[in-house]
Amino acid sequence: MLIIERYIYREILSKLGWIMMFLMLILSSKRFVDYLADAAAGDLPNHLIFKILSIKMLTMLPQLLPIVLFLGVVLALSRLSLDRELMIVSGAGLNERFKLISIIKLSSVFSIIVLLSSFFLSPWAEGQFRELRNQAAVEADISGIAAGRFREFSKGDMVVYIEEMDKQDESMRNIFLHRRSDEQSGVLNSASARYFIKPESGSRYVLFEDGNRYVGQPGQRDYQITQYRTYGVLMDYGEIESDDVWLNTFPTSQIWKDSRPQYKAEFQWRLSFVFATLLLPVFALVINRYFGSDSRYIPIFICGLVYLIYSNLLGMSKSMLYWDRIPGYLGLWWVHLLLLIVVILLFNGPSMWSWGKQKAHAGP
Repeated sequence: MLIIERYIYREILSKLGWIMMFLMLILSSKRFVDYLADAAAGDLPNHLIFKILSIKMLTMLPQLLPIVLFLGVVLALSRLSLDRELMIVSGAGLNERFKLISIIKLSSVFSIIVLLSSFFLSPWAEGQFRELRNQAAVEADISGIAAGRFREFSKGDMVVYIEEMDKQDESMRNIFLHRRSDEQSGVLNSASARYFIKPESGSRYVLFEDGNRYVGQPGQRDYQITQYRTYGVLMDYGEIESDDVWLNTFPTSQIWKDSRPQYKAEFQWRLSFVFATLLLPVFALVINRYFGSDSRYIPIFICGLVYLIYSNLLGMSKSMLYWDRIPGYLGLWWVHLLLLIVVILLFNGPSMWSWGKQKAHAGP
């Protein structure tokens, strides 16, 4: 029994490995091309491309692992069915319950990995990814500023000139800034300055330190002169991101304690990957029981269609829970329950059909 179980596992894991490599290659290639385009446009430093790419791949692990395991089980069982190997297993006295227990064991191991990645690894990676993007934005701005040259911001409304530039600590020395508006013009000179990005909005600032500010109208003598220790100037507006984006970076312990619908939606969304890892492989086993010996493509088509419906229902339920349109006790649970009921009915379908035929022949 253990030998047969290991043989099934080896077949599934071999298919799983190839599928994982294939999907990772497709996704990473797409991201890599996008990051190269950003680097060519000067929006992303070259030395951060692979670091950002690897962190982004970590954020996608909870979404990838359930579908990879699902496809691995589908392809492996289809191959074993077409080669009549599963029929031999059944002839040896190992019934469908043995196959079910074997698949559940494998799914349970993967569900633990998905739980750890969804609850801990992915939120951490999301936070690292956002920090790297902010760092890339700062370095991209700094890389566009060279000592002894003028640099325009805000469509020419601000002009910056620096005398010295230290790219290691992202600081500037002896900086000059000219800022114009419809009514007045301002000039700042400072001994030092540094970049700052506001995390909530992504807006970029230059923080001037130990300098003077001159404000007035050109050609007039009534200038205002202000000495400052620290003075912040907005260089560029960032995009205000929704709370849903920020929730991706919150620790699971913080989300679990909050009773707001947005936090419930995020928690149930993270947990849904664990349920998907447990339910989808069992569904693949059940479908293979009906169609596995007929064709390789019918189980793949049915499983792919069910996965699309299942994932779309989860996404729809998450949005409805996020906007408080459905109660938290319903949330995403009903989607998992629906798939579980389908699996139970299909698994017990032959025995229920036989029982029904026996009752019909027995008569009243």
